[in-house]
Amino acid sequence: MSILKMLGLNSSGTDRGATAAERDTVRKIVDELDDLPPEHARRVATFAFILSRVAHADLQISADETRSMEQIVVDKGGLPEAQAMIVVQMAKTQNLLFGGTDNFSVTKEFGKLSSRDQKLAMLRCLFAVSAADDSISTVESNEIRQITEELGLDRSDFTELRSEFREQLAVLKPPQAEKKD
Repeated sequence: MSILKMLGLNSSGTDRGATAAERDTVRKIVDELDDLPPEHARRVATFAFILSRVAHADLQISADETRSMEQIVVDKGGLPEAQAMIVVQMAKTQNLLFGGTDNFSVTKEFGKLSSRDQKLAMLRCLFAVSAADDSISTVESNEIRQITEELGLDRSDFTELRSEFREQLAVLKPPQAEKKD
């Protein structure tokens, strides 16, 4: 199964506004994604979706969070940058469209495919994405705690990893003074 189908997309979408060269480049990348071994493609797709789940927990995905997700997919997913950008964009789109209904099932799927060490690495990546804008909101932290439970990890795992990012926890930062014009 292709990574596009796992994300609920197919490679025969419309290309309105794209030049022939842009379409050819995207098609080449999509073809390379389709050539990934199915288990690797499934792991990368679920991984990127869960990253976008946390990034969107506060109902917005910043440019810093997007770049962080792309870099993590390159580093941990083993994809070239251009492929990682497409996978992250597809995951963000899927999360925006179907996140509420797919969050649990996609996270459970990732859990089935992953060892304990891979699940802990995922949590560390979730905190890194949340901290990309130098502030982990309470809603993002709560989403990561929920994912921890869905992956079958202990609350102590969540607490230990969260402590690595304590400098970015919004709840521990002093309140910002209001700017006056």
